[in-house]
Amino acid sequence: MSSEPPPAASSATGAEELSADLSAATLSKKQQKKDARKAEKAEKAAQRQQQQQQPVDAEDPFAANYGDVPVEEIQSKVISGRSWTQIGDLDDSAAGRSVLIRGAAQAFRPVSKKMAFVVLRQRMSTVQCVLVASADAGVSTQMVRFATALSKESIVDVEGVVSLPKEPLKATTQQVEIQVRKIYCINRAIPTLPINLEDAARSEADFEKAELAGEKLVRVGQDTRLNYRAIDLRTPSNQAVFRIQCQVENKFREFLLSKDFVGIHTPKLISGSSEGGAAVFKLLYNGQPACLAQSPQLYKQMAICGGFERVFEVGPVFRAENSNTHRHLCEFVGLDAEMEIKEHYFEVCDIIDGLFVSIFKHLTENCKKELETINRQYPFEPLKYLDKTLKLTYEEGIQMLKEAGTEIEPMGDLNTEAEKKLGRLVREKYNTDFFILYRYPLAVRPFYTMPCYDNPAYTNSFDVFIRGEEIISGAQRIHTPELLAKRATECGIDVSTISAYIESFSYGAPPHGGFGVGLERVVMLFCALNNIRKTSMFPRDPQRLVP
Repeated sequence: MSSEPPPAASSATGAEELSADLSAATLSKKQQKKDARKAEKAEKAAQRQQQQQQPVDAEDPFAANYGDVPVEEIQSKVISGRSWTQIGDLDDSAAGRSVLIRGAAQAFRPVSKKMAFVVLRQRMSTVQCVLVASADAGVSTQMVRFATALSKESIVDVEGVVSLPKEPLKATTQQVEIQVRKIYCINRAIPTLPINLEDAARSEADFEKAELAGEKLVRVGQDTRLNYRAIDLRTPSNQAVFRIQCQVENKFREFLLSKDFVGIHTPKLISGSSEGGAAVFKLLYNGQPACLAQSPQLYKQMAICGGFERVFEVGPVFRAENSNTHRHLCEFVGLDAEMEIKEHYFEVCDIIDGLFVSIFKHLTENCKKELETINRQYPFEPLKYLDKTLKLTYEEGIQMLKEAGTEIEPMGDLNTEAEKKLGRLVREKYNTDFFILYRYPLAVRPFYTMPCYDNPAYTNSFDVFIRGEEIISGAQRIHTPELLAKRATECGIDVSTISAYIESFSYGAPPHGGFGVGLERVVMLFCALNNIRKTSMFPRDPQRLVP
């Protein structure tokens, strides 16, 4: 503690106080009474104002049954041991049972001062909560008013008793109601949201119906949705899309693991010249030129050289092309696989056949609710596929297009319109939306693709299509260093920039092949969505880096 004397300011303060006391003493008694009356009047006015602002809690015997929960109460303060019920689990069997649920306040419908309905949403499920002012239920009119005054999308806890409605409920997924006994707001949303969830969830049919009725509905555009993605993701269709995406990824892993594949992880930060001059995101790494990997292609091949025999990876892939299309992204989730080939690259095609047929069947049989939800906002026809996937040669595909009036350069690649037309032709002729086109010209494939034994102008390669759009590119790889270096040079690649890759094949490498597929594109085409941004949670394209 300081031993210095108190500052001189203390003396000044004392003098001021003494002066004030002397001034007060000289006031007349009449003035003192006048000031006292004024002070008393001001105090009463303040009390009246306070009573007007807080009449609810002061007079409500059930005030403890509702309200805003203070932040300190939800800062992991206690573990109460309370049992929570998922809204999606509420059904007839829960009737008469007391439950505790949490959800977002999706809609409010006041009926009177004593009654109101609140719809809560959790994941893809909604339930109607009923508040009726009653002393027996512990619900007051103030509590009803509190509930209906909440802002949409506020996070709310409700305790109540499950009951069965007299009539089927059209506005909620769950066909039960919650007779509310307690309701607490955990976190209030802002009063006016940048986009309305109801607007974002409308289908084209809704807009057409409104237009015929002379009404005008708000249409939420794609950019607006993506700008406020945290809200947009709450729509039923988006909830369904990303649950289906999760299932596709899980089945990819599950199937390949069942076929003795090993999951691996390859570097995404690589030498700046490793991608052969392709469009990459370039950067500096400790002063060295580097880039983000376009594909795990080279590394998964090196893993095969390392003796793993069969490998797969699920990870980010980066493409710096300036492609502002409905099906391209600058970053997407790559599902990649590589495997030894014993005799023929059709062994890889057989894996793809079994993999995707199993994925399609799983989604059709186990994701009915999600598919129906998507279908309500974005109607689509179920995907047609065969138990044994159709395979056509590239030349057969070109011939089908030629017969339909579309000329394609025999040694060129298919453009987007040609792919879509071929998809329609295949569907009409073979009754499938899913097929493999193989034996592509050498000129349109990467340098590491194995040429055909009978005609080096073609390759042991393939593409796979859903609804006339490519989802997979794959091939048998060149596994001899001499041919690999020759092909790299022919494609204009400086062999010295990929020396580590080529060198790995000089230690003894088995014949092998593989493929890569974009997760977002698979989901987009399976659900026949019109834009890949609908299947990317936070898409990155040439124009978008946030959120």
